[in-house]
Amino acid sequence: MMESALKQWILDRAYVPEHVVGLMEGVSGGEALLERDFLGCCKGRWFALVGYPLDNTFSVADLESAIDEIRAKYQPRTLSVIAPEIPRSFSARCAERQSDCYYILDLEEFRPPGPLRRIVRRAGERLTVAQNMSFTERHTVLAREFVRRVKPGLRIETLLERMPAYLNGNEHAVVLEALDEAGNLSAFYVVDLAAPPFAVYVIGCYSRKQYVPGASDLLLSETIRICREAGKDRIHLGLGVNPGIRRFKEKWGGVPGLRYEMCEVELKKPSVLDIFRSMSRKQ
Repeated sequence: MMESALKQWILDRAYVPEHVVGLMEGVSGGEALLERDFLGCCKGRWFALVGYPLDNTFSVADLESAIDEIRAKYQPRTLSVIAPEIPRSFSARCAERQSDCYYILDLEEFRPPGPLRRIVRRAGERLTVAQNMSFTERHTVLAREFVRRVKPGLRIETLLERMPAYLNGNEHAVVLEALDEAGNLSAFYVVDLAAPPFAVYVIGCYSRKQYVPGASDLLLSETIRICREAGKDRIHLGLGVNPGIRRFKEKWGGVPGLRYEMCEVELKKPSVLDIFRSMSRKQ
């Protein structure tokens, strides 16, 4: 288990959501570790490598060397890598590939325009925002409704399924709830505040059964308020995903930042040559 002092050292240098150790461990069920200047997470024969170096000086050659070392040291069956750029030697074998951008909301610069303020005000007339530190049964029910309706894909389904474990005992994460007058849950957001300079929007869902227009806008407005009070200078809004989600994030001042490239490869056992190459690069 990673020591708390090392976790804090990583958080102090974090600049992408995957650098938040508690978030990585919570949503993967794995164990965080540090290889060179890269954060990783290991669970059995699965290994996830965050290819954004903590010193913020990315090079494809360094990432390629780290991949070789991880293959030799951990011998993963599945290796998932995210980075600004994926080495060609690795990307040629991708079983799963994704390209996107991280969206960032600069809290120092953003002021909601009049139309957004009106949407939030009208939603606030019908909804109350509450905070919860755990993922309860009603969050699970809403999440299942959302998955059936939207069909967001396996990764989002898995992320929602892991919210109870991630939030259990996590003092840095909060669930924001939009509740109607009868106490019904209209929408929720999960936000992580662990990294000193920024917050992470982890995931959110809204209900069609208890639908109130502007519920998501109201929750994002409350997220901004909480983050400003906590001294954050930005919010990581996650990836663009699709045009609808991008429009919502851009409406709220989100702008594309760092490139996000993901490649997951099913690996065979490393050869003697792989191990020798990894050892020689360490010298």
